[in-house]
Amino acid sequence: MAKIKKILIIAIVICFTVLSLAGILKFHELLKPFNIPYNNLPMSQISVLHDWAGLTLIFLILIHLIVQRSWFTGQFKKNKKGSTKILFLILIGIGTFLLASFLINKYLFQQPESIKKLESIEIKDYQGENLSSISDFRENSIKGPQNIDIKNYVLNIDGLVDKKLSLTYDQVLNHNQYTKIVTLNCVEGWSAKILWQGVLIKDLLTEAGIKPGSNTVIFYAVDGYSSSLSLDYVTNNNITLAYKINGVVIPPERGFPFQVVAEDKWGYKWVKWVTKIEVSNDPNYKGYWENAGYNQNGDLKGSKYEN
Repeated sequence: MAKIKKILIIAIVICFTVLSLAGILKFHELLKPFNIPYNNLPMSQISVLHDWAGLTLIFLILIHLIVQRSWFTGQFKKNKKGSTKILFLILIGIGTFLLASFLINKYLFQQPESIKKLESIEIKDYQGENLSSISDFRENSIKGPQNIDIKNYVLNIDGLVDKKLSLTYDQVLNHNQYTKIVTLNCVEGWSAKILWQGVLIKDLLTEAGIKPGSNTVIFYAVDGYSSSLSLDYVTNNNITLAYKINGVVIPPERGFPFQVVAEDKWGYKWVKWVTKIEVSNDPNYKGYWENAGYNQNGDLKGSKYEN
């Protein structure tokens, strides 16, 4: 019995250590004073490791509490065969949990071959700053990656505008282009520091002509997803509609042909596979996750959820 308790305690300590280290890495800003190249760390994988370590820790603690119960101790004293069966069941439970974790990591969070190929040609650092990788994203879209036929693609800009626009992919790219390093922070706990290249959304809106009274910009995606940003935020912060990440064209898994780079906003504001931009006077428009209770503004410094 003492040996079992000792094994469980050691396993709990190991899981707690992994959980703590992964937690520190998730909040990688803490590593800056130590000059550790944290931006090269696979943050999405570290986030998954952190979650699994937490679940395993809870699982082991529950088993330890069961072992501590007096009736369980009594079973070990009275019936060695019965205690062996119980121990066997505990080990089977732990093994099943770890096997499930391994399979989830291997098949659910495995990056597709198209992403792996881009890893070899993407920009790894820019102007002295280390960048995250294209693979450092966790797939969490509402309907999975979307494939858009660029030959038939049109970006519609309408709503409170003087002239509705229907721009082809090349027509969008004919506008002045800009590059900027911006970190995408997901509410799930992972982040990716990426070099984005694209056009300013305000340039597109200026071409369409913004009508008086407008205060909101709504973005629609091909999969039915939507979210909104304030017009002042979009224009004052030079928010980009990106078509490249780390020097390569955004792949379908990351939002081809265009993704909103909503700087200082949570990831649910970074609409991918954008097909329509609407200028509105409704500041209370709620997109997909906002309707589910996430904060309307999506500011990193604010609450993740509505009160």
